[in-house]
Amino acid sequence: MTIRVLVSGAGGRMGREVVKAVHSADDMELVGAVDPFFAGQDAGELAGLGRLDIAVAGETESAIQASRPEVVIDFTWAEAVRNNARLVIKAGVHLVIGTTGLNAEFLEELDKLARSAGTGVIHAPNFSIGAVLMMRFAKEAARFYPGVEIIELHHDKKRDAPSGTAIKTAQMIMETWQRKEEKEVQDEIKLDGARGGDLGGIHIHSVRLPGLVAHQEVLFGRAGELLKIRHDSLDRASFMPGVLLAARRVKEYKGLVYGLEHLLFQ
Repeated sequence: MTIRVLVSGAGGRMGREVVKAVHSADDMELVGAVDPFFAGQDAGELAGLGRLDIAVAGETESAIQASRPEVVIDFTWAEAVRNNARLVIKAGVHLVIGTTGLNAEFLEELDKLARSAGTGVIHAPNFSIGAVLMMRFAKEAARFYPGVEIIELHHDKKRDAPSGTAIKTAQMIMETWQRKEEKEVQDEIKLDGARGGDLGGIHIHSVRLPGLVAHQEVLFGRAGELLKIRHDSLDRASFMPGVLLAARRVKEYKGLVYGLEHLLFQ
């Protein structure tokens, strides 16, 4: 059975990759695209595929009514997702979200809405298989190291800091981490933010520079040794196998699934 897919945020960097990936997948059909900044343009031409005769819509609700998708893949931004997700679920359509910066309260609302509607929602901070493995390995390593810090590096157009991947990594680490005792000597902070953000005692440092895509390093330390677990996405194509996996599996669920690891390891 071919899965009918609509891509929201089709004109963005990630959205264009998703359009290409869906169009190339044998078991999927690209039936619609939404992006108010590129409304009226051809989705295929935006993605570098040539003309597909799929005009990018400027508004989600009408696009769903016109294209009748089974799954919407959303790579917009946090403010847009809040409205889009409610419309998608109300229409009885399954949803895959790649946008980060969504708070816990909204995710809880999504879960309730989706359960009530009988639809599935998969939201992953990172769709790269390697990034998911990096987070899993970090969770395992945390059992053995008292000290841990996270450095995440992204392109300079990324809106949220720290990244959703870094936050998810810290949350997973805290499940197993044997936290170090308080230091005898307290830090003397000479510049605000020099030690990064603090999530549950784990310092997270965010770097934003042109030329980067998505990178993260988790540093573990104990007396006499240092363990580094690093993942680098060098091209946005690295996220597409995970996105397509989510689109194929989302119909199996009712409610919210947070994190691609639930599809890979369960």
